[in-house]
Amino acid sequence: MRTYSLLLLLCICSYNTFSQKIETVYRDTKDSTADMYIAVKPESGSIDACMFLLDGFGNSPSGLLMQTDLPQYAAKKNILTIVPLLKTGRLYFGSDSASQASLNEMVEMIYAKYAIQGKPFYIGGLSIGGTCAVKYAELAIQKNYPVKPAALFAVDPPLDWERFYTSAKRIVRLSQTDQVNPEVTYMINRIEKEMHGTPETALENYYNNSPYSFSDTTQRAIKPLVKLPVMLIAEPDIQWWLANRGYDYSYINVADHAAMINELKRLGNNKAILVTTTDKGYRKFDNTRHPHSWSIADPEKIIGWLLEQK
Repeated sequence: MRTYSLLLLLCICSYNTFSQKIETVYRDTKDSTADMYIAVKPESGSIDACMFLLDGFGNSPSGLLMQTDLPQYAAKKNILTIVPLLKTGRLYFGSDSASQASLNEMVEMIYAKYAIQGKPFYIGGLSIGGTCAVKYAELAIQKNYPVKPAALFAVDPPLDWERFYTSAKRIVRLSQTDQVNPEVTYMINRIEKEMHGTPETALENYYNNSPYSFSDTTQRAIKPLVKLPVMLIAEPDIQWWLANRGYDYSYINVADHAAMINELKRLGNNKAILVTTTDKGYRKFDNTRHPHSWSIADPEKIIGWLLEQK
């Protein structure tokens, strides 16, 4: 295992006033494309809690640090932040068994390395990273992992793969062939591969793999979360999606968020909340408008919320 000082990221984060130490660790010395993490550590050396942050599909840990100040706010509160790239790499699916096994292994390794057993564990992510975080929380509680989350948050994640697949197929049906976003067709094919079929041929796989399923009346996925503080964050700017992508409410993720939070509340979780924002979604550093961005997650409010959970 090798540890490297990440000078570039130190420069990127130098505008912050918060005390922190940043390093990157490659767990496989022969592979820099997967199975690594960036650690953002409190300058004080005191660690009171640990937070894992997972970025979206195709992104890198260094890219996450350029898009959100969450690790810097966490460091100020003596929270160690780990930004992992799992063994499944940048194109990970999040809720799949290989990604989940890699994440569980890394969480246990970090708790042993820093000798922080028994200290609170928080987990969150953007997009597929949020999908991965929610699924991890469900499995950790269901299977009684050694390290279970004290609180969970996710920023605009897809949660219901049946809904996503059906809506993506509708987007293709409504569009001219040359007008379909390649991302849509990629996800249709990827979901079919991961689920070993379509909702018509492999519905149980969709239920088992999805962090939330609207049509699953057993509520099997979310029942482990009944006592866990859960925050889902979305910016449902439907006018932007209509104008820029030709998507309506069926294809944006907020439908999953509202339904899941509603069901958790009805199951008795009074710490499940949906946060919706307006005109917060911009990507650094060119300030490009996009509601599916880390910027909709307010770092100070999230860290404050996490620390309130007992």
